[in-house]
Amino acid sequence: MTHKPKLGIQGPVVAWQDSWAGDASERIMRTGTGSICPSQDRKPEPDEFLHALRELKADFYVHHVIPEMKGYSELLADIAGAGLDICLGNEYGNINGPWTEGTNRYDVPDEAIVQAASSGRCIGLLYDEPEHLQINAGQYRHDGWFPHWGSTDDMNLVESRSKVERSVLSRVQHVHSVLEQTGSPRTSMPLIAEHVFPTMFHTFARAGMDICPKIMKESFQSLQLSTALGAAKQYDKALWICADLWGPDTGRWFTRFQGFPGHSPQEFESALRMGYLMGPSHLFVENIDVLFKHTSIGFEATEFGEVWKEFVRKFIPDHTLTWHHSQANPDIAVIHSDDGNYGQNERLFGNRTLADVGGSQSVFHIWHLLSRGTIPAHGSCMHIPGYDFPRHELKREVAYEQFPLEQGYVSSDGRRVHPLFYPVRNVLAFDDQVSAELLGRPKLIMVGGSSLSAETLFVIIKRAEDGGVVVIAEWLLPPDCPEKLRNSGKMGFGRWIVTNDFLDERVKEIVEPFLGEERCWMQRFGTTEVRMYPKDSDGYTLDFEIAAV
Repeated sequence: MTHKPKLGIQGPVVAWQDSWAGDASERIMRTGTGSICPSQDRKPEPDEFLHALRELKADFYVHHVIPEMKGYSELLADIAGAGLDICLGNEYGNINGPWTEGTNRYDVPDEAIVQAASSGRCIGLLYDEPEHLQINAGQYRHDGWFPHWGSTDDMNLVESRSKVERSVLSRVQHVHSVLEQTGSPRTSMPLIAEHVFPTMFHTFARAGMDICPKIMKESFQSLQLSTALGAAKQYDKALWICADLWGPDTGRWFTRFQGFPGHSPQEFESALRMGYLMGPSHLFVENIDVLFKHTSIGFEATEFGEVWKEFVRKFIPDHTLTWHHSQANPDIAVIHSDDGNYGQNERLFGNRTLADVGGSQSVFHIWHLLSRGTIPAHGSCMHIPGYDFPRHELKREVAYEQFPLEQGYVSSDGRRVHPLFYPVRNVLAFDDQVSAELLGRPKLIMVGGSSLSAETLFVIIKRAEDGGVVVIAEWLLPPDCPEKLRNSGKMGFGRWIVTNDFLDERVKEIVEPFLGEERCWMQRFGTTEVRMYPKDSDGYTLDFEIAAV
């Protein structure tokens, strides 16, 4: 078996006007920064833009749908004529509206979905950061509290999660129904959840969405990917990966805007290889205007564009995949309820009235332990206390009119905060409803979060009896469970460890033999191990080893 992910490029946000919509794209906010950013380069004509996509060897184009829909019909026709697929993104509508009633969410209109499906080339509807906009509902819309999938105030955590799941499922079913009822030649179109935070992957996948983790951005890469891989495997969903060039750092590289790009060309190169080697169904870059400048004589590749071209023209042909993301099979399984907490410890699933976040924080302790202390114990991404992004200095010191910066910007202390490397050994994260078949036979299982289903409790008891080591939070055990489950010790051929603190020295001692090499991050797919090592002292770039086992 060989597998080649579909490769995509997402459209521009600050460099030039949309080739089809023109001025209509200039009249809206194209970034989440809260201001309209005038274009920096002249607008390319459609044929010129399509030629650039072909030069980048794109299989599909991720289009920011402009709510005004100017030039939309021409866009679809031209994309199809060029032999490309298209994915429709909702980011501009999220930022500007119009919003679906009672939410901060923009849904591509039904008639536009039907039209795209009729072109025969639309491969999905991309929902930009839907977990972020459920939790942080005031990010773009400021006239009230309108979470992405509806209000969850005055509900408990289980009810909040269920409300979001039902809302997502309703939208998935609506799109299917629209296509079916209109006699579209395509009666299904996947909805894709593109996440900046490693939370709600499982909830969205259970409701029918495909999964798309952002890499780079402000993520801890191994945590982000292990969680997304687990959700895709558990719910049999496609895994898209977005190599997102927005980020926290500054440096001597071509810079369009504060935080764009917030990663070096060398980090970008490693991240592309890392994402590809996860065996995703689709891999795309956000955004094209870091890869190219549009000049008076046409498109000119930046150092980032050269990295992408080397990746598609040399690295991919030289590294044929014989595995797929669905073949991921863990040595270590993290089981935790999907609680909507990335370290903010409030507004779980957008709920402002929850007084107790309970065991939701325990997952941070688990990842801290499994990463040998490199991932912090108080959150699962860099949007938590303790991180001050160098891009904030760039925002203070350089006015928008001065961009782009050909030679970039080095912060006053020269620091960077976003390495790629965080060592974990073949971990997948599942939610609290995972079955025995999908869990497999991990050697170590860490069970945290705020809740655990009775069915999954039975599964992990059986795994301990068959020889696995299970470390479980005491608060997850039901009040009427047998006394033997409340005590640590041998269980059949394995061990059963009950704790109120995953960072307890006793737990660390038990887990240590399973953690693997200190300077290696490994993910196994079938009989292939993808091993990643820090290429520099701090892990901003990676070396890779592919091994058959």
